[in-house]
Amino acid sequence: MNRPPHTPPALSVVIPLFHEGGHLRDVLKTICAALDALDAPYELVLVDDGSDDDTWSVVEETAAGRNDTRGIRLSRNFGKEAALCAGLEAARGQAVLVMDGDLQHPPSLIAEMWKLWKAGGVDVVEAVKVDRGREPLVNRLGSRLFYGFLSRFSGYDLDNSTDFKLMDRKVVEAWLRLGERNLFFRGMNAWLGFVRVQVPFEVAKRAAGASHWSLLRLVRLAITGVTAFSTTPLHIVTFTGGLFLLAALGLGLQTLFNKLAGRAVDGFTTVILLQLIIGSLLMISLGVIGTYIAKIYREVKGRPRFIVREQVGMEAESDETA
Repeated sequence: MNRPPHTPPALSVVIPLFHEGGHLRDVLKTICAALDALDAPYELVLVDDGSDDDTWSVVEETAAGRNDTRGIRLSRNFGKEAALCAGLEAARGQAVLVMDGDLQHPPSLIAEMWKLWKAGGVDVVEAVKVDRGREPLVNRLGSRLFYGFLSRFSGYDLDNSTDFKLMDRKVVEAWLRLGERNLFFRGMNAWLGFVRVQVPFEVAKRAAGASHWSLLRLVRLAITGVTAFSTTPLHIVTFTGGLFLLAALGLGLQTLFNKLAGRAVDGFTTVILLQLIIGSLLMISLGVIGTYIAKIYREVKGRPRFIVREQVGMEAESDETA
């Protein structure tokens, strides 16, 4: 729905993009058709997260043909979480919808989410997966392990949660006040609280291509999520160290008793095994502690979450830094 550029929209739709140029035109047509059916003024906020293909060209083309579209191009690939942040900062709607640009978040669900928010009494409408589609087995098992761990030790149940959410303006403003650089959108969103309602959906097939989420990227996101919302790994290190201390005291008393009783035996194998076990524990412990220190180091540097290279559409300003 086109509208005068100065009219505040009722709904902002934030879509982070990375190498989506090949199918982006068709995706935007499908999304806009669903938005037009709402009969409410809306805006599209398209964030190109440093794509190397023609994604930005399509964004420019879209913004030039519509007065309800803003394109934001980041200076490099900062990651989906930073791209979401850039979109949320630019969004002006009374409600803000976040969704992916590959149609795995079905546009047909937008009307139901909008209706639930418009009815009042709900601050966040979040879509949750009833199945994970054709996700690889390794990713499926990794997700269950990660969310199970996070739910158990942080108190936030994010099982089958997604970034597909419709948020009231006050929720967006609260999210933007969170100042950390180690971003985990859905975890930070859950931490905010507010009144929520869930809408189930089945993950659709991608519009084209394959997911850009490699196993390494997923592992990094999992580490960020765990370290940002739980200090349990540090406590596990302390607890394990205590167990080893008790075991060492028991072994020491046994060795002393055997020595005094004249039954001392050659314990070369035992010593080697203990050194290997304790050495491994120490290295793992240092790794866990180092991960938290690295996160602290990134926070205290205070670098911007992202850098905007250029913008198009709707009074865009170039070379802005967030």
